[in-house]
Amino acid sequence: MNAVEIESAVSDLALEPFDKEEFPFSFLACFGHKDTALKRLRSGNNNASDIPSGVLQRNQIHIAVCEPGAVGETLTALRESPATTKAKAKFILATDGQTLEAEELVAGETIACAYSDFSDHFGFFLPLAGISTIKEIKDNPIDVRATGRLNKLYVELLAENPDWAKEERRADMNHFMARLIFCFFAEDTNIFESAGLFTKTVEQISERDGTNTHTVISEIFRAMNIKQNERAQANPRLPTWADQFPYVNGGLFSGSTEVPRFTRMARTYLVHAGNLNWQQINPDIFGSMIQAVADDEERGTLGMHYTSVPNILKVLNPLFLDDLRRALEDAGENKLKLLNLRKRMAHIRVFDPACGSGNFLVIAYKQMREIEAEINRRRGEINLGSEIPLTNFRGIELREFPAEIARLALIIAEFQCDVHYRGQQDALAEFLPLDTQNWIICGNALHLDWLGICPPEGTGVKLIADDLFGTPLDQTEIDFENKGGETYICGNPPYIGRRNQTKEQKDEIKLLLGKKVQSSASLDYVFCWIEKASDYVHGNRSEFAFVTTNSVSQGSQIPIYWPHLFSKGLEINFAHRSFKWNNNASDNAGVTCVILGVGRPRVPKYIFDETQRLEVTKINAYLLSSDLKVVEPSTNSISSLPKMRYGNLPGDGNFLTLSMSERDNLFKVDAKFRQIVIPLFGAQEFIRGLQRYCLWIDDDMLEFATSNEFIRRRIMGVKKTREDSPDPSYNILADRPHQFRDRNIAKNLTILAPTVSSETREYLPVAVFPGLTGTTNQSYALYDAPLWNMALLTSRMHLVWIGTICGKLETRLRYSNTMGWNTFPVPLLTDQNKADLAVCAENILLAREVHFPATIADLYDSENMPENLRHAHERNDEVIERIYIGRRFKNDTERLEKLFDLYTKLTSVEAKSTKKTIKGK
Repeated sequence: MNAVEIESAVSDLALEPFDKEEFPFSFLACFGHKDTALKRLRSGNNNASDIPSGVLQRNQIHIAVCEPGAVGETLTALRESPATTKAKAKFILATDGQTLEAEELVAGETIACAYSDFSDHFGFFLPLAGISTIKEIKDNPIDVRATGRLNKLYVELLAENPDWAKEERRADMNHFMARLIFCFFAEDTNIFESAGLFTKTVEQISERDGTNTHTVISEIFRAMNIKQNERAQANPRLPTWADQFPYVNGGLFSGSTEVPRFTRMARTYLVHAGNLNWQQINPDIFGSMIQAVADDEERGTLGMHYTSVPNILKVLNPLFLDDLRRALEDAGENKLKLLNLRKRMAHIRVFDPACGSGNFLVIAYKQMREIEAEINRRRGEINLGSEIPLTNFRGIELREFPAEIARLALIIAEFQCDVHYRGQQDALAEFLPLDTQNWIICGNALHLDWLGICPPEGTGVKLIADDLFGTPLDQTEIDFENKGGETYICGNPPYIGRRNQTKEQKDEIKLLLGKKVQSSASLDYVFCWIEKASDYVHGNRSEFAFVTTNSVSQGSQIPIYWPHLFSKGLEINFAHRSFKWNNNASDNAGVTCVILGVGRPRVPKYIFDETQRLEVTKINAYLLSSDLKVVEPSTNSISSLPKMRYGNLPGDGNFLTLSMSERDNLFKVDAKFRQIVIPLFGAQEFIRGLQRYCLWIDDDMLEFATSNEFIRRRIMGVKKTREDSPDPSYNILADRPHQFRDRNIAKNLTILAPTVSSETREYLPVAVFPGLTGTTNQSYALYDAPLWNMALLTSRMHLVWIGTICGKLETRLRYSNTMGWNTFPVPLLTDQNKADLAVCAENILLAREVHFPATIADLYDSENMPENLRHAHERNDEVIERIYIGRRFKNDTERLEKLFDLYTKLTSVEAKSTKKTIKGK
């Protein structure tokens, strides 16, 4: 269930007669708990409660219904209950049908309310549905409720007006919804002067069956597009009930006033939506929720697209808001300095080129208004109108409806700020009519000229649209009068990795980056926004900060793109290291993101993580304070380590691969076949303990091998597979169908590393096999390398390095020989170092052996790793880290800083020349 569905279900439950026997189960059903689970709870099979009339859902909630007046003591009993602790309940709840109290046990947050009002707190309980809660949702449920009411209306109207659901009329439907939102907000904030004017007029004038509702609303919309002094000449004449509405215009009600036809149910939904208190709407929450109403693909996760204000401020604060606050603090009570700061703020532009419903812009506007209000307070000018124009908050959005909602959200934010800082009377006096300027552009940001949409100077907008929602003929025709402003580009552009890009998106990457950087086809889509922003910033008084996936700061994309950006004279001035950019969706695992703030060099620079802010003088593309900017792939180990090769690509259509039973059947025919059958391992085989084998036939054994009909058919299958392949390199291999494409194999020892490993493992799982063991292309291998190399591979130092340098596949660690092993910086090892590391490797292998037949997947589960194995790894880490600095490292950041420093020394010109000299000797 999504947040909107949960709110609706909880509201319905609160209105029903209280049933003390059924309440706990009905309550859990509101949060999506299945009938089968509830049936087991009812029967007592899964109910471990030790409280009378209690119901305990493990890992969720302990509920008790009590006698009247006993709610407080019952909640205490639930809190102290051993069953609550044992079942790891997140919540406790007690009610007598008159009052209700609940507590979230980890944070200690509580609620207490009348039973009939508990639906107002549905956000408090969203974790019961697996949905992460956000403070703004918990404190103010109106946004989710409004979204739910409008969604019901939207769906009902489309069902009654199928032509409005078609592409050619979808824009009309979206415009209608935006107009409704304005009317609901206006009637609850005195913009319409009479409270509830719109909803009451529709309710009183339209027929209950909805037959003329569209006509009534259309007349209201028409009235708001006619100036008061022109209404007497209106043709047709406005009805008296429509003439009550003020002139709004601003493009909001211009153009067609056609309204879709209503059913009885649609009219009811409209009235229910209007009866909410829209004065409490928070535009930076509501806008991003409501955009899902008009998106067929997103409607299933309705009400879940809100990104919390704290997350957005992680971008805006270090980008420019912190600087404004410092300037305010420095100004103190100095009226001249305060005046200069206010003038400066009036010229600041905030530009989001992927603005969606305008979250970043709305929050930036509200934060700047707060600073401006404090300036006015200190100057004794609290009633002064704002000098910060909405047109300084510009955006580009691909889809029409979110772009419209962004404009509307900013208009609502402006009015709310005026009411808050200047008072209702002044706010109302200046609100209507709305301005017709169009400052949120609907279009593809990668096809538009950003300098035209948001030039580096001025505040005005030359373009006046006939319809606020109409697409202008020339969206970039803007006229600026004043100079000297700052521009800050921000937002959360689409990420889209290489594998998920459409042909159009790949073409856009090629167009923007194809001639600038090599291998641009390997880049994430978000680099297009980074490139356009860096071009904008280059040569202008501006900076940009984007939320992106952490893939842009790790792996092979760094040497492809970042040297190009740095060549423009730009630097990373602040960065948030990897964190989860969660919204409140139950099916959202949370994308792992970073925030990059880029501009002309400035100091100090700041690196943020979950717990601290580091002040530094430099930040590289890996978000570390280091002089080294990029790690380049290498064909050989910079530390003179043994050669690591890719596992063997079979290219055989699986015909040379054998199951255990197929191997055993061959051995029964003739034991000599043991000479040409060997174990085969890739990542999955050694991590999950799977048994696979392969035919490993040297040329001198081919005649013997083909004497067996089973083997001969397998070889012919390989030949046909390779002959039929569209890949010419496979066609050539058809001449030796008895062999894998690659033939790497060890005589004595194979050390295997997986190409991909789970990010939850604390160490890279590394396997050691005896000689004559086959490897697949799902692994990398050291063939006949000394055992001490295993200790390096499976160390924390190496895991931290590859996690940063190699990058990830989705969230899993991706390994590479050229980026991971060959670039791994290792100090010069003495014979004693190597002997100590070999002992560490042996101890890790022995610790694993104790737990046979547990698989690598079992042993390296971070929550269930055996203590002896963990101890063996910790001892290995201690030995290795003492080789680096003579002690254990304090944390991964310190590890990386040392590794980067050593990498710089090993790859310096002097180091390379020294190696050549030694090699020459």
